[in-house]
Amino acid sequence: MTPQHRPGTPAQLPSTSPEGPPASVTATPTPATPTPVAPAPTARWARPALLALLLVTAVLYLWSLSASGYANQFYSAAVQAGSESWKAFFFGSSDAANSITVDKPPAALWPMALSVRLFGLSSWAILVPEALMGVATVGLLHGAVRRRFGAGAGLLAGAVLAVTPVAALMFRFNNPDALLCLLMVSAVACVLRALEEGRTKWLVLAGVCFGLGFLTKTLQAWLILPPLAVVYACCAPVAVRRRFGQLLLAGLALVVSGGWWVAIVELWPAASRPYIGGSQTNSFLELTFGYNGFGRISGNETGSVGGGGGRPGGGGGGWGETGITRLFSSDMGGQISWLLPAALILLVAGVAVLRRARRADAAEQAGQRAEFLVWGGALLMTFTTFSFMSGIFHQYYNIALAPYIAALVGMGAALLWRRGGRPAALVLAGTVAVTAGWSFVLLNRSPDWLPWLRWTVAALGLLAALGLLLPVWAGGAARKARKARKEAATAEGAPGGAGGDGAPAPGRAPAAGGATLRASRRVVVLAAGLAVVTALAGPVAYTLNTVNTAKGGSIITAGPSVRGGMGGPGGFPGGRVPGRMGGAPGAGQGGAAGQALPPGQGGQGGMGGQGRAPSGNQGNGQAGKQGQFPSPGARPGFPGGPGGFGEGGAGRMRGMGGLLNGSKVSDRAKALLEKDADDYTWAAAAIGSQNAASYQLATGKPVMAIGGFNGSDPSPTLARFKEYVADGKIHYFLAGGQGGQGGQGGPGGGRGGSSKITSWVAKTFQKVTVGGATFYDLTRKV
Repeated sequence: MTPQHRPGTPAQLPSTSPEGPPASVTATPTPATPTPVAPAPTARWARPALLALLLVTAVLYLWSLSASGYANQFYSAAVQAGSESWKAFFFGSSDAANSITVDKPPAALWPMALSVRLFGLSSWAILVPEALMGVATVGLLHGAVRRRFGAGAGLLAGAVLAVTPVAALMFRFNNPDALLCLLMVSAVACVLRALEEGRTKWLVLAGVCFGLGFLTKTLQAWLILPPLAVVYACCAPVAVRRRFGQLLLAGLALVVSGGWWVAIVELWPAASRPYIGGSQTNSFLELTFGYNGFGRISGNETGSVGGGGGRPGGGGGGWGETGITRLFSSDMGGQISWLLPAALILLVAGVAVLRRARRADAAEQAGQRAEFLVWGGALLMTFTTFSFMSGIFHQYYNIALAPYIAALVGMGAALLWRRGGRPAALVLAGTVAVTAGWSFVLLNRSPDWLPWLRWTVAALGLLAALGLLLPVWAGGAARKARKARKEAATAEGAPGGAGGDGAPAPGRAPAAGGATLRASRRVVVLAAGLAVVTALAGPVAYTLNTVNTAKGGSIITAGPSVRGGMGGPGGFPGGRVPGRMGGAPGAGQGGAAGQALPPGQGGQGGMGGQGRAPSGNQGNGQAGKQGQFPSPGARPGFPGGPGGFGEGGAGRMRGMGGLLNGSKVSDRAKALLEKDADDYTWAAAAIGSQNAASYQLATGKPVMAIGGFNGSDPSPTLARFKEYVADGKIHYFLAGGQGGQGGQGGPGGGRGGSSKITSWVAKTFQKVTVGGATFYDLTRKV
């Protein structure tokens, strides 16, 4: 008989951990006196398994890392600048002479810049910190899930995160999303610790993580703030008044940790700091709440590549159709959605199972329920925002969902496995079947890539689902056997059998029933292992394809080419830009075509397809074809749309004038810029940050990015540019947008200051053509 505990005295509750003997956990009778939650006991295999997981993750993320060269040269140039100038380091400037910043706050650049300061400029020095962030995120997620759900759940969650294709993509790249993902998992882990004990320090640490996340990618870091704050306000094991006081302190920590840099930038005299890239008024606050903030939701992103002004009625405009199915679409599904249906099913099942805590372990179940609400709230908030936002949306943004999906899969599977019974078996089997079916759909979008895999996954998934249903059948058979024995005993006139003493009746039925149950347990264990393999087969294949393919430019995706992708700018299939990006109709890979590489590495082929992209670069996905890219629905200023690049866009687009990919710098062009470069503040100036970045990385000398990333920022004005030239601060001007080949310098070049600068330079100074690139010598007038 279970002893009753008196109010005010702690009761010893059994742990729900599947490993080892039950652990004692103290239940709290009143919310005002929280007590610590002991982590689940660790089995012998748990630590070696964790080390193996981290080792495999490290190998996966570090494998052939330097093949991507400088990856996104836009950020690599800023890293190079920060490694040479502390002022550029602080502001996140694109060049060491501090003409303009990147269009994000600088926190994501700092680890890479410090690495380059220590080890010199190279692909490894830039990208290894990102890979290590990935390993740390996997380990942190494992620890957060393990505390209440056991080592098995933590390992499954960590493994799911490690092999999620978009996670493997971004933890090997130099965009801000890697650091943001690490900080968001850290914030959730701190909130979960605060929910365990009601300790203020953990909530304050969560606020610090959110503040640093803001300095990484502004308001995206705060997407999950509302659900986490609500869950803490409702579920924390302390008095209500104390909860709100703690939340206020956490908010103060957030403001201080994220606001100090903003305050310095806004108070710093504008004339002595770089222009805030991405803004139209040289204001970081405008950048935060406009282009990088609410503009992403509404589509009204003034200064963006689409020109601002989202379409009436939403619909996603040039960034793909919005709606509840957006993340399951052709160009998004293979990045993130492999286990998204499973996570949603297990979230509902977990909350349903834990909705009414049993008295014997009420505190433990309440804690588990809170964890489901935290991870589930983060998932639903991010999923909804990504599904319906009308502004700029790239496939790689989906890394934000990866840890939430992984946590829910690990927690939900462990909870249902431990609970057992007919409902749990039905839910697990159904989840496996749905996952296998959805994997088949995703793999079928690349019919020529590993065609055997989709059928294997479907067949083994169905087999695993049937195996998980075996306990339901075995339990039914056992009940029938017991009923038969009872009827036989009744017929013989004895309640328990022939002996009349209550013992089982003679015969083989009991032994046969026990053997059936024992056999079914072994089959179920094998089926569970097969279910895990089946669920991860598709993501692992996509991830292996990703790590074996060089990536470069501004728009990149994981995995092979898919059919029917339509989510990129101006309606480009799959978000891949034709020509330089080598995308096929239906989502070819955005690749490293034409990017500048570290010394001694040579040029990388285009990532578009097997064969050759229109630009002549060898690729690894389907080769793009001219004239096959749709123009209807393209935004103004986009290729194929009004004011765009016109028909035959693939061949003429040339990477959108260098907007999305930089140029390949010839040795002769490099030598030209390096000559007498130390006599000038900027060795050259170019329209758009990617163009400037190519030459800056090749020469190691500052190159001014006129107009910032999009070429549309009013920096510098024509008058200011003339002053720079008159003062002898700029040596050359790079003509056109891509490799000096014609055009007006990308989408921003057809309007505003960058167009005026281009026209003035062309009329005033002598043209110099070197290595296929055209420059204007700003020291020699016509």
